[in-house]
Amino acid sequence: MGKIDFFSILVVLLLVHGTHVVKSFYGFDELESLDVEDDEIEFLELPSWSSQHGSKVMINVDSFGAVGDGVSDDTKAFENAWSKACSTAKAVLLVPPGRSYLVNATRFKGPCATKLIVQIDGTIVAPDEPKNWDSKNPRNWLHFSNLTGATFQGHGIIDGSGKKWWAASCKKNKTNPCVGAPTAFTIDQSSSIKVQGLTFQNSQQMHFVISHCDSVRINSVVVSAPEDSPNTDGIHLTGSSNVVIQNSKIGTGDDCVSIVNASSNIKMKNIYCGPGHGISIGSLGKDNSTGIVSKVVLDTAFLKGTSNGLRIKTWQGGSGYVKGVRYQNVKMDNVANPIIIDQFYCDSPKSCQNQTSAVEISQIMYQNVTGSSKSTDAMKFACSDTVPCNNIILKNINLLKLDGKTAQTYCNSVTGINYGQVQPSADCLTSSDKSSIEEIEVNDDERLIHTEL
Repeated sequence: MGKIDFFSILVVLLLVHGTHVVKSFYGFDELESLDVEDDEIEFLELPSWSSQHGSKVMINVDSFGAVGDGVSDDTKAFENAWSKACSTAKAVLLVPPGRSYLVNATRFKGPCATKLIVQIDGTIVAPDEPKNWDSKNPRNWLHFSNLTGATFQGHGIIDGSGKKWWAASCKKNKTNPCVGAPTAFTIDQSSSIKVQGLTFQNSQQMHFVISHCDSVRINSVVVSAPEDSPNTDGIHLTGSSNVVIQNSKIGTGDDCVSIVNASSNIKMKNIYCGPGHGISIGSLGKDNSTGIVSKVVLDTAFLKGTSNGLRIKTWQGGSGYVKGVRYQNVKMDNVANPIIIDQFYCDSPKSCQNQTSAVEISQIMYQNVTGSSKSTDAMKFACSDTVPCNNIILKNINLLKLDGKTAQTYCNSVTGINYGQVQPSADCLTSSDKSSIEEIEVNDDERLIHTEL
C-alpha cells in the first residue's frame, strides 16, 4: 500500500471513529492504565492522632530539642528525630504547627521501618545566606533517599529563603558567575511515596524534585515563587516512572512542571500553572547526551500568564526520543507560545552550534486546547531538518490572539494530522515542503502496532 493511500485511509478513519482510532494507532490507550484517583491519600488531621490513629507512634521534633523560633539552629534535633522515626514501625515524625524551624542542609536516609509518615504542619526554613551554605551539600537542602511506602503530608511550608540566591544568579545579573544552587526538597531512589497538602515556596533553585523513583503520588500541593526568580522549577521529575501529580497549584520563575531524561508513565491532572515557563518536557539532549521520555498525560489544566504553555524542548546534538504524549482539556489565559516544540533550545549565554543529530519527537497529541495567546505564533513546531517531528495530532484546538489579531502556526520539518476545529490553521503539518507526508516511512508489517509504547 502506498504511503499517501495509507495516510488518506487513516484520515477517513479519524473522521469516522475519532479518538478511538487515534488512541489505538498511536498506543495512547496504554496510558489509561495510569489511574488518577481523588482522595487516594489518607490525610491525617493532627487532633485525631490519639483516638482514631492510636496505633501510630508520635515522634515530635520538639522532644529532641527543636526550638522553632526561626533563628535557633534546629538541624541536630531534626536529624535525631529522623533517626528515631526511621527505626520505628508506624512512626509519625511531627513538625508541629505554629512554629518556624531553621534547618541547614540535611540528608535523611533510609531504609526505614514500615508506614513512616512525615507530618509537616509548621514551617521549615532554610538559612538565607549563600556564603554560609554547607559546602558538603552545595546542591541540596532537604534530601530524602532510599524510602519505601513513606508519606509526606500536612499543612506546613517548606521555605527555601531564596532571595539572596536569586540575586547572585547570572540570570539576574550577567556579571555574576553561573553557579548551581540547592534544590529545596528532594525525594531520591524511593518507591511507593505519597505527598499531600504541603506548600513549597521561595526555593534557592528547584522546589521539589522526584529523582530515580517509582510509584509516586503528589496531591494538593502548592508551589510558589516570584515570576522573576531564576531556575525555580516547581516540580521536577528525573529518572522516574509511574508518577501522578494532581490537584496542585504551581507558580514560579521557571517551569511549573519539568520532566527530563529516563522518565515514563507520568500523569498530571487538575493543574494550575502560572506564573512560570509552562509545563515542559525537557530540556533534553544537552552536551550531546541521550534523553528519553515516554507515556506522559496532562489532563485538565489552566495556564495563566506563562511564557510558554505546553512545551517540549531539546538541544541540538542530542539523541533519544520523546513519544507517547497526550495533552487534553487545557485552557490558556494570556500565554505566550501556548503549544511549542523546540528542537533548537539553547539556554546559554553563548549561541549554540548547529548540529545534525537531535532528540526525536513523535506521537504527540493535543486535544481540546483553548484560550488566548500572547504571541503571534500560537502553535510553533520548530523541528530539526535531519530528525523531523512526526505523528503530531491536533484535535479541537481554539487559540486566539489576545489583542484580537489573527494567530498563526509555525512549522519546520513536522508532519501530522489535524481534525475537528483547529484554530489557528495548521495546514503546514501536511504541506508539500520538508514536512510532506510523502516523507513518512511506514512499514507494512508494523504500521498499526507500535510495540515500543
